[in-house]
Amino acid sequence: MSSQLSRAEAWDLLSEWVESPSLRRHCLAVEAAMVGYARKLGADEQAWAVAGLLHDADYERFSDMDDTENGHPRTILRYLRERDVDPEIVDAIAGHATFLNVPRESDMAKTLFAVDELSGFIVACAYVRPEGIHGMTPKSVKKKLKTPAFAAAVNRDEVREGAEALGVDFDEHVAFVIAALEERADELELHGKSAEPDPA
Repeated sequence: MSSQLSRAEAWDLLSEWVESPSLRRHCLAVEAAMVGYARKLGADEQAWAVAGLLHDADYERFSDMDDTENGHPRTILRYLRERDVDPEIVDAIAGHATFLNVPRESDMAKTLFAVDELSGFIVACAYVRPEGIHGMTPKSVKKKLKTPAFAAAVNRDEVREGAEALGVDFDEHVAFVIAALEERADELELHGKSAEPDPA
């Protein structure tokens, strides 16, 4: 029988493997979106949180995706399999890496793919707004998506494909993820420049 990795254990693992504050924040943002959808769907919030937290846990150490032995996300997948972690979590993390060609069959896998790139993009949008994530709308996010130079690393096709695979309206999906991230604006540092105190 597979074991359940707790959210606390997943965070400890992420903290051990990832030193980059921005990559940690990305994983926390994806976790926030995953938990939001788990709550909406009546799914296991802790399992979905673990998938979100750990989907990029090996990226800092093993970013070479062409390395079929130790590249991202193969290292974290191997670690989780060795720990006998719930196969649904393992499959979801495998599925977010399109080049592995692992079918995304579960709601967890479809959602992880749908929120990964979008969460990163919304965080990038929040960082350039004086008010941060507060008051952000799907319209403003879509406008930024049409600017190829902005957050250029974000795959626009995957952002759209993810929402389609979930079977949700794109604007509703964007609004949902914004709200999920806004709930954790403190942790994700998304309050914007206007929230910063004036220097003495």
